[in-house]
Amino acid sequence: MMREDDFSRLELNLGACERNYRYFRSLLQPSTKLLVLVKANAYGHGAVEFASMMQRAGADYLAVAYPVEGLELRQNGISLPIIVLTSGTDFFPEMIERRLEPSIPNLYALEVLCGILREKGISDYPVHIKLDTGMHRLGFMASELPALTSFLKAHPEVRVQSMFSHLCVAEDPSEDEFTRGQFDLFEKMSSGLIREIGYTPLRHILNSAGIERFPEHQYDMVRLGIGIYGISALPGVKLSPAASLKCKILQIKELSEGDTVGYGRWGKAAAGTRIATIPVGYADGIDRHLGRGAASFSLNGHRVPTIGNICMDMCMLDVTGVPAEVGDTVTVFGSDPTVSELADILGTIPYEILASIPRRIERIIVR
Repeated sequence: MMREDDFSRLELNLGACERNYRYFRSLLQPSTKLLVLVKANAYGHGAVEFASMMQRAGADYLAVAYPVEGLELRQNGISLPIIVLTSGTDFFPEMIERRLEPSIPNLYALEVLCGILREKGISDYPVHIKLDTGMHRLGFMASELPALTSFLKAHPEVRVQSMFSHLCVAEDPSEDEFTRGQFDLFEKMSSGLIREIGYTPLRHILNSAGIERFPEHQYDMVRLGIGIYGISALPGVKLSPAASLKCKILQIKELSEGDTVGYGRWGKAAAGTRIATIPVGYADGIDRHLGRGAASFSLNGHRVPTIGNICMDMCMLDVTGVPAEVGDTVTVFGSDPTVSELADILGTIPYEILASIPRRIERIIVR
């Protein structure tokens, strides 16, 4: 009978997550709240599983991108406050029912929300006001604040739970002047809003890189994203990879000189070449540019390179000279190789690789 672990799995290391959490917590004042981002299926790690871990670890808030992500968490017993960062307007009734808290980037969204809340007879519903300090993606510009404050004072249906902004280049020391400009603008905009509305919401602007590099701007809360998953903005800081993508060898073949491997016959075998086939491919987030020997994975203490093109559901490894048997475990990424190493090969960022791991890969929590 085939077991679940005969195929691929993403192991979520609870101990690693706890260590990363403690590291970032140690950079903050005890009173500073910590929001953990679990959008995009928790950066590919499994939203429900990861949110459950963060709820146990003591996170104060969670954040998702879309309403459906927040609804999934609520349906699976997650009770922490949840901010929906890209809430739109279509799902406001469902969000209200499930007590999801929308990020508000413009007056239109605020007007729609207040209309629905009025119909339901609800007041003081928590919202999070997004301020644009330089990202120029979503959020209120400084020139729009007078209209915003007038609206907020006239509409008791909502209460500002927090106001926040998004740093563009907190990880890049060469851009620190721009980042400091964002801090200055955020202070000016948020302080002005507080004076006008007459109460003091939470304020937050730091992301993972910001927590490490600018802890003096932690305000009341910080937003921990890629850092909790094991990626640091500082050289020399060794965080623990939260996840390891592992799979088992399905078959091993010994080839003759001149044999070819995979689609397009790009893999060329020398005499005595041994190849192993594993059940992950580009449909599992293994980019095709990692094929043809560009990347190597870990097998029994050895690195083994890819050979030939990455297929949709499988890829082949050159295991010549390496002890290998059917059923042995291959680590695609984790502590060796790291996801950052694969990202460097691809000329991208770790986020993209992690977020590409599909739901068909089982998530397993391990210690």
